[in-house]
Amino acid sequence: MTYWTRRNFLGGSAAALLSASAFANNPVAEAFASKQPFYGLVMLAKRGMPAYFQTFGQANIEESRPVRNDTAFAVGSISKWLTSTTVLKLVESGKLGLDDTIGKLLPWYSADGAGKVTLRHLLSNSSGIPNQFSTALKADPTLRNLPLSTRQAVERFCSGDLIFTPGSRFDYVSTNWYIVIGIIEEATGLPYQQAMRAITLDPLKLSATGTDRTGAAEAYASITPPARKVDLHQPYMIASGGYYSTANDLLRAARAIFNEGFLSPQSVQALTHIEVPSENYTLGGRVKTLNIDGQRHRFAWETGRTGGYRSVLGHRLDGEDTVIILNNTDLSQKALDEFAYDLMHATVVT
Repeated sequence: MTYWTRRNFLGGSAAALLSASAFANNPVAEAFASKQPFYGLVMLAKRGMPAYFQTFGQANIEESRPVRNDTAFAVGSISKWLTSTTVLKLVESGKLGLDDTIGKLLPWYSADGAGKVTLRHLLSNSSGIPNQFSTALKADPTLRNLPLSTRQAVERFCSGDLIFTPGSRFDYVSTNWYIVIGIIEEATGLPYQQAMRAITLDPLKLSATGTDRTGAAEAYASITPPARKVDLHQPYMIASGGYYSTANDLLRAARAIFNEGFLSPQSVQALTHIEVPSENYTLGGRVKTLNIDGQRHRFAWETGRTGGYRSVLGHRLDGEDTVIILNNTDLSQKALDEFAYDLMHATVVT
């Protein structure tokens, strides 16, 4: 057994790239992987340190390149959680307010929701702004390849009349996040990706997290024969699901955000406050209550789905236990959630 200290793991050194052989087998993980085409990796951390870390299958089937412990995967909507963290840092610095309207934060935005929809509504997917991108994409599938500025995308796809009163319903649409990108750019004077790097990714030392997919796992709709399934994101789409990351980076981020003071206590409370009870949805993610050994524990529960990639990041809010699953073979998100519960020996309460 190889032992890893907080210092060498969280410091991002080469020694922190954990060897899967350093951990004993986990019967739950081995059984899950044997029953279906699961390629990817699984990490369980106890008290902030990896207790189990195993890779499965291929990152690139055609090249016979196996998944490694430092392989990056697209993490889908976990991008929303990272983006919400950046927004909260801007709230802490006084540049944004969660209850500020779009009209206040984006002076050029003049649609129906300008004076009614707040930043909080956008981050909780309860804005009422219709998703005009999906409608346009059905009419013209090449639209996804059209380069647009953030403002052009917002004016074209996020400016319809409200379809419900902001805050009254949940509508999980990516176009909310096009506007969030615009708000971050307006507040910082930087392109969104540069702002994310400066405010969150670099301070957290998330060197393997970004939008460059070079060396990342490929994603597949099927293994035999191999059939790739990868969604490409224009810059204005990235906040809703365009980031790649590794298990090491996700664990580092969860610990820093929830346990080590990267965000103020007020910001952590905002990040984990359930805004939409019917969905357990907070700002850019969810909070679930799990029963473990007869005790109820609240978990920040971030999941991601894009193309053939799937991801789960669950972090216990009253401790430092974390489960991370990254997959590139198009398994169902429900199956991965249930797998994560089994790994934690947990049942869902809410």
